Amino acid sequence: MSFKSTLFGRGSSKSLALGEKAMAILAVTAIGLGSVTCHDVLASSHREAPSISNDPSVDNTDTYVFVSPNRPDHLVFVGCWWPFEDPAGGPNWFHFDPTADYVFHVDNDGDAREELTFVFRFRTEVSNPGTFLYATNTIDSLDDPDWNYRQYYDLLRVEGVLGQSTTLAEDLVVPPVNIGPRTTPNYESLAMDSFYELDNGIRVFAGQRDDPFFVDLGAVFDLLGFRAVPGNMGQGRDDLAGTNVQAIVLEVPIEMLTRDGSLPTDPSDAAAVIGTWATTRRSSPPGSPFAGFQQVSRLGMPLVNEVVIPLGDKDRFNASIPANDGQFLDYVQDPELPGIIEALYGVTAPPAPRCDIIAAFLTGVPGLNQPPDVVPGEMLRVNVAIQPDESNSRFGVLAGDLDGFPNGRRLFDDVVDIEERVVAGVLYPAFCDPNFEPHPLASQLGDGVDQNDVPFLDDFPYLATPHQGWEHEHHRIEPAHGPELLRSVGRKTLTARSSVEEEGASLSVEPTSPVLGSDASISFELPSAGEARLSLYDVSGRHVRDLVNGPMAMGSHVVSWDGRDGRGVTVANGIYFSRLEAGGKSVETKLVLVRQ
Repeated sequence: MSFKSTLFGRGSSKSLALGEKAMAILAVTAIGLGSVTCHDVLASSHREAPSISNDPSVDNTDTYVFVSPNRPDHLVFVGCWWPFEDPAGGPNWFHFDPTADYVFHVDNDGDAREELTFVFRFRTEVSNPGTFLYATNTIDSLDDPDWNYRQYYDLLRVEGVLGQSTTLAEDLVVPPVNIGPRTTPNYESLAMDSFYELDNGIRVFAGQRDDPFFVDLGAVFDLLGFRAVPGNMGQGRDDLAGTNVQAIVLEVPIEMLTRDGSLPTDPSDAAAVIGTWATTRRSSPPGSPFAGFQQVSRLGMPLVNEVVIPLGDKDRFNASIPANDGQFLDYVQDPELPGIIEALYGVTAPPAPRCDIIAAFLTGVPGLNQPPDVVPGEMLRVNVAIQPDESNSRFGVLAGDLDGFPNGRRLFDDVVDIEERVVAGVLYPAFCDPNFEPHPLASQLGDGVDQNDVPFLDDFPYLATPHQGWEHEHHRIEPAHGPELLRSVGRKTLTARSSVEEEGASLSVEPTSPVLGSDASISFELPSAGEARLSLYDVSGRHVRDLVNGPMAMGSHVVSWDGRDGRGVTVANGIYFSRLEAGGKSVETKLVLVRQ
């Protein structure tokens, strides 16, 4: 079947040979807790294993997944390859490997095995092999004859591990690399011409972009150094500033990913949680005893292989699948990193086994992005029913920004600071031992780099324009600033800040004040006096407690919740819903209870 694909950004169109409309299945629920392995991470996987360090064109550096901020009924997958691309790296520059498959995997039943994959295959054309030049003159368009080195790609959807393959698009163009003002003076225009939208609602791009990750690699790998201890006051050096990557961005309608073809709006919906990871598979060389493609790189959660798996098993991890991650149990149940932080900085970490890291990074957080009967496996998990909002904290879920890491991973999420703090034990009382008191510095650890060196785009493909070779700068220094702390240090209610207004009632929820042992403060406003009921429910819809039930005056009100149900029993950590009923109307918002 043939569909017409719109080439967006410049208003033109092209005819593409496509397969039949994608109807993928992908969903898991966000309930329950399993006994599983764990992993803690620190930065992004740039050159994380011995073998892949010698094969950069197929080296995964980062994987991201998030609900599109502009099309919230779509999910965005971002994969980055080829670390530390210097923009001036001619004359051969950088490209995708035509002998490799670049793959996004999706797990739709929580069994740590893919039920669906999106496969990208590339081919290269050299117009004039008699010159060393990438282009013999200015590249003015994607069909400019002066452009000598070109790449094209096909997009395939595969059901299961070795299931039916459907071609979604063929011969899409990879834009040239951003060489400089003489060769690519209108680079952004060339890039926009390679943003494709297919008739089935998929948007896709493959090509060079700015490396979106930000981290002080020099300090981190120099015995976990912080330039300004404890690391939450800036002054870090972004060693990835000014560098590029080969990126693939895939934006897919959520209805194509859910197992029942639905668009979940309830976070407790059985079709709401999606697991994903990226791999690279290289074709076997001639004479190899292994036929077909062999997996050589793998990345879901950032940096698991880099700082958790020891040198002797890093290559084996890259070749493994999430369903087999139990073989690395000894490394991840009692990770090395907390001991290093304690030895260097005296920040006492919680004892092993680390069930907090298990919940946050391996199985998903109960009530947030954990599927039922989950099989432990290293991947990103995202609850697609939790929509993007305007809070956009770089600390993600730790700061009550529920659509952020580790519920998926957005480009601006500061996973270095988040993960250092989790490793140091800020979540241990919430998931393991409520009597454990994290070290005072645990909630302040970081690398001193808070943001990317250049702004991200507001819309597809979200990654910033790649740096050009003629002029660029490396090693951005984060300006010094006052210490930035998480908003609470005791009992804590993390909320997705929401304000819903209806005729007759309005409701808003804000995080509790940062006072040790404080309760959740829930504020609401009534436009008129009358009967009102403010109730709490868990994700299964079970009534937990009424905080208000009776006559209320007009105006603003604030009530506190101490984390107990109507019987006075302390409830479990997880997602809850508060519902206000007044004036014949009802409004609802969500909150997440996490104890520290």
